[in-house]
Amino acid sequence: MTTIVHLLRHGEVHNPEGILYGRLPGFHLSERGRRQALTVAEAVAAHDITHVVASPLQRAQETAAPIAAAHRLDVQTDERLIEAGNMFEGQKVAVGDGALRQPRHWSKLRNPFLPSWGEPYVEIAHRMLGAVLRARSKAEGHEALCVSHQLPIWTLRRFLEAKPLWHDPRRRQCSLASLTSLVFDGEELVKIVYSEPAGATDPKVTGA
Repeated sequence: MTTIVHLLRHGEVHNPEGILYGRLPGFHLSERGRRQALTVAEAVAAHDITHVVASPLQRAQETAAPIAAAHRLDVQTDERLIEAGNMFEGQKVAVGDGALRQPRHWSKLRNPFLPSWGEPYVEIAHRMLGAVLRARSKAEGHEALCVSHQLPIWTLRRFLEAKPLWHDPRRRQCSLASLTSLVFDGEELVKIVYSEPAGATDPKVTGA
């Protein structure tokens, strides 16, 4: 029995200040982000999606809404799909700019392999896997779609591919509104498929 769990990164967010907003409330999709969500909804309209679940954050809920509506489903919420915790929330963190230039923050950068500035990668991978397995169970024999965030999706993918969880953020393959699709044969993961129905975006854009 084949079951597919699609991990969808939310669309572009309205973030004119360019901050790292993390789990902060009130960050909604931009006009472009809403178009991206509609594009994905059209791309998966013919898919056998029977379960739609999203991170509790507004941008994820807004991305999930048109997809759920197209399949006459309600958007469920799973806290485990939330963005990674980060000590730099609400600040600018671009290289050569903002918080990273301030010596009082340097101690937070002492261990990039954990990482020391936020939620440990292994904890992200484990909670995301729990959310995926629940979605797989809910949609057994069909397809589920889970809306989450770049770092959690990429961390889970590296975990499933047995790669080190620490990585260069500039090399993440997880564009805005992209799909990382996990194909299961029964309970066994047999394939990971990546696609960009809304086009490619730069993984280095702060707060995207």
